[in-house]
Amino acid sequence: MDLAELTTLRLGGPARAVIDATTEEHLVDIVRIADEAGDPVLLVGGGSNLVVGDHGVDATVVRVLNRGVTVDADACSGAMVTVAAGEPWDDLVARAVTEGWVGVEALSGIPGSTGATPIQNVGAYGQDVAQTIASVRTYDRYDRRIRTYAAADCEFAYRHSRFKAEPQRHVVLSVTFQLALGDLGAPVAYAELARTLGVGVGERAPLRDVREAVLALRRGKGMVLDAADHDTWSAGSFFTNPILTPEQAAALPPEAPRFEQPDGSVKTSAAWLIDHAGFAKGHGSASVSLSTKHTLALTNRGGATTTQLLDLAREVRDGVERAYGIRLVNEPVLVGCEL
Repeated sequence: MDLAELTTLRLGGPARAVIDATTEEHLVDIVRIADEAGDPVLLVGGGSNLVVGDHGVDATVVRVLNRGVTVDADACSGAMVTVAAGEPWDDLVARAVTEGWVGVEALSGIPGSTGATPIQNVGAYGQDVAQTIASVRTYDRYDRRIRTYAAADCEFAYRHSRFKAEPQRHVVLSVTFQLALGDLGAPVAYAELARTLGVGVGERAPLRDVREAVLALRRGKGMVLDAADHDTWSAGSFFTNPILTPEQAAALPPEAPRFEQPDGSVKTSAAWLIDHAGFAKGHGSASVSLSTKHTLALTNRGGATTTQLLDLAREVRDGVERAYGIRLVNEPVLVGCEL
C-alpha cells in the first residue's frame, strides 16, 4: 500500500507492510514485537501531519485505530474524559459541544486522531490541548512498559511536547481531558474568532456558536477536509509561527504581527512573513502550490510528488529567510524525506 492512501496530502510511496491496530493491547503487542525484532515502525493516525517521501518507507506501518471514550462527570469537578488514541479528533470535539464539555470547542475541524494531539500540542484559535489535558497514557518503547504522564510532566510548549522531543520512544495509547461543564465556551482568546462571534476577546459565547464559527473560518481557509477541494489536500499549516527574541521582533517591519509571550519572547505570523516575502495564495505550479485560500498550507493539486512539494517548501522557507532573516520550521513530520 502506498502511504498516499493514508495521508491527507495524498502523497507518499509504499510501506513494507501495513497493520491495523484496533485495540490498545494489539497496538502495544505489534510495536513491542517489532522492536524486539529490530523492525522499524511508523505509527499513523489520521495522516494529517505527515509528509512521506516518494520512495516510501522501509518499515511496518501501524495504523492506530483503537477506539473508545469513557466519561466520569459531576457538577463539581466537571468531566474527566478518557479517549483512545485512534478516536477521530473532530468527533470528540463535536461530542464535547453536544455534551456541554467546555475547553476544546475552538479546536473544531482539525483532522487527525486524538492520540496525535498531545504530541504536537495541537492548537488553533486561541486554544491548545495542553489547556485541558489531564494525563497521557503511553507505551514507553525504551523501557517497554506502560507509563502515564500527568499534564505537568508532558513538557508542553508551543506545538511541542516531550512526546515530540523523543518521537521514537512514546506510543500514545489514550488521552484524558479535564473539561468544565456548561453551555458557554471558554473565554475567546483569538481576535478573529471574537469578531466572527460578535464578542470581545476574553468574553464567552455558546459552545455550538463557537464550533460553527470555527468551522466556517477553517472552511474559508481550506482547512476542513473536502475530497473535492484541492486546497484541503494538505497537511494543514506547513510552517509553525516563529518565536523570536525581542531583538529579532524589533527588526521586522512595523506592520508585522507581534504577540508577546509570557517568557518575554515574541511570536509572529508565518503566514504574514510568507505573503510579504512575495509568495501569494496559489503560488506554485499546476501540481503543487500554496493554497488559494491561505498561504500557510502547501497543497497537492493532483498528480503531485513529495519531491515537488518539498521543492516548493524550500522556495518559500528560503525566500522568507532572505527577506526577513527568519528561518521557518516545518510543522508536519517528514518521513523518508527531508527539507
